[in-house]
Amino acid sequence: MLKIGIIDGQGGGIGSTVIRRLKERIGETAEIIALGTNAIATAKMLKAKANRGASGENAIIQTVKQVDVIVGTISIVMAQSMMGEVTPEIAVAVASSSAKKILLPLTQEDIEIVGVSTAPLPQLIDTLLDKHLKNV
Repeated sequence: MLKIGIIDGQGGGIGSTVIRRLKERIGETAEIIALGTNAIATAKMLKAKANRGASGENAIIQTVKQVDVIVGTISIVMAQSMMGEVTPEIAVAVASSSAKKILLPLTQEDIEIVGVSTAPLPQLIDTLLDKHLKNV
């Protein structure tokens, strides 16, 4: 069974939205693992029906080694992003993971990615599901 790790922090809103939409689309054909940088984010993603979840730096570092796909905002590969919740160790672990990474071009950091559309989150999630996770 395909394992998909959803990484989010702060309030977990983006991760829970992705999980909810993914569950609607694929049901139980993949295992969805909520990986929160904090317990609040993890709890919100579990409420969105992730199969299981864990919080914190070590949980994320260990779990990204075991999943097939990682989904999150581009911030998950930027050290000190999400108001410092993404530690350098988390960013390296995610970037170094052999899992396929599907990153949403959203960030609160002072970074602009040239050539990326400014589509709203629901449209980005549709693209994520339709183009990048269509075979799940």
